[in-house]
Amino acid sequence: MFVSICRAKIKGGVITAKELYYDGSISIDLDILQEAGIRGGDMVEVLNLHNGARISTYIIEGTAGSGEISPNGPAARFFEVGDAVTILATALVSMEERNSFSMKVISLDKENRIIYKEA
Repeated sequence: MFVSICRAKIKGGVITAKELYYDGSISIDLDILQEAGIRGGDMVEVLNLHNGARISTYIIEGTAGSGEISPNGPAARFFEVGDAVTILATALVSMEERNSFSMKVISLDKENRIIYKEA
């Protein structure tokens, strides 16, 4: 049996831009992604702390050091620049893997710089 788990959490992020007329996805600073163990194409849940929206989309690697967190395409309708977000990356794991798994947690400041990481 496999179960769905949260393998990485990016918290304290702030939306820096949004691109409505785009194919979809969310662009995130490559440095943030690497610290969280997330890669381009990975599926994530993006939670908007301002309006309660929760969307599922895939990652596009943004420019390293840019602090970028930018929803694109239809997802952009659920966010405004300045909104606080939490980003969750999930995985399917076996019950055996689940017992030894530790979620990575990355905390960001208001400029989307990494201020804390665990696991």
